[in-house]
Amino acid sequence: MFKKFKEDRKRLQKYTSIVLPVVVIGGWFYPPLGFFLLICMIGAVGLAFHKGRSWCDWMCPRGSFYDLFLQKISRNTTIPSFMKSKWFRTSVLFGLLSSLGIQVYNAWGNPDAVGLAFVRVLTITTTAGIVLGAVFHQRAWCHICPMGTLGNWISGGKNPLHVNEQCKDCKLCSKVCPMQLKPYEHKAGTMADDDCIKCNSCVTACPIKAIEFEDTVKKAA
Repeated sequence: MFKKFKEDRKRLQKYTSIVLPVVVIGGWFYPPLGFFLLICMIGAVGLAFHKGRSWCDWMCPRGSFYDLFLQKISRNTTIPSFMKSKWFRTSVLFGLLSSLGIQVYNAWGNPDAVGLAFVRVLTITTTAGIVLGAVFHQRAWCHICPMGTLGNWISGGKNPLHVNEQCKDCKLCSKVCPMQLKPYEHKAGTMADDDCIKCNSCVTACPIKAIEFEDTVKKAA
């Protein structure tokens, strides 16, 4: 079952991952492609109000690209705790949005220049994400991504994971989690970590079905 789940998820990610190289490379030749980044920003934040960081699963082109391709060269080590800290993520958020805002302001009235500003920021952040992904874990950037941080703030514990008392602490849920979260630590309780991207990897991989999202629990009630 988990094998089929992974295949289905990869298939979806293949459709969205291709967008990243198209925009990053093609945007330098056709700057209006950069406006696709704005669409992704709106999508990530908008969806967070309803389903948490679910955009970051397979709908995010960069997240999909990192899972499919960067994972192959990643050292797959623990993501440093400071990268998950509120102060660091807030600094990255305001730093990048300020930089983008200044560029857009200076280029206002020139669609090509505005589009190029988005392409420039996307290129820089994607490169940073590749370096971090290769050194640590393919999804390392997702912990400091500005839209991911905003999604984290907005999510407000929506659709958390329920881990029942049958959990055997096998830790398989953590091994398959692309965000390195640890559902097993919340045995007989709820994991409301707003960095959960609702990918269902842990739910599907659990051999005794001890993990469920709250939406599933409510439907079964």
